[in-house]
Amino acid sequence: MILMARMHSKKHGKSRSRKPTMAEAKLPEGISKEQAETIIVGYAKQGKSPAAIGELLKKDHKVPYAKHLLGRSMLKVLKEKGVATAIPSDLLDLMKKSVSINKHLAKNHQDMSNKARLQRTESKIWRLTKYYIRKGALPKDWRYDPKTAELLIKGTS
Repeated sequence: MILMARMHSKKHGKSRSRKPTMAEAKLPEGISKEQAETIIVGYAKQGKSPAAIGELLKKDHKVPYAKHLLGRSMLKVLKEKGVATAIPSDLLDLMKKSVSINKHLAKNHQDMSNKARLQRTESKIWRLTKYYIRKGALPKDWRYDPKTAELLIKGTS
């Protein structure tokens, strides 16, 4: 197994949490596969991110892992139902973070620690962009630009 190095330190780590296998997982008894799909689509239409949907399934419906219940990932269900977002949610979250840091830096020009934070956040965005273009989740000509990101974030909020 090849482990990827950490982004801003040159260390390789092995420590991480591991989900239980499908055989070990206990499925909830009060909810069926179809009910879970309708719940997921309903939350997505309300504008919830896949991570937030997973948390709501755990908290409100006692579904520990949606993938164990559905047999496929939540993103595949959202794509099949036509409610998936055009931009992946982790990339969108990083873009929201960079927009908020840019707003802060517009008022506080000499905040050097947040300038460094912005550089790290934007490097993560560029790295994820290359990955999603390679995987086909984003078009080949898609580029990150802070000005268009701010407009995009305003449109999704």
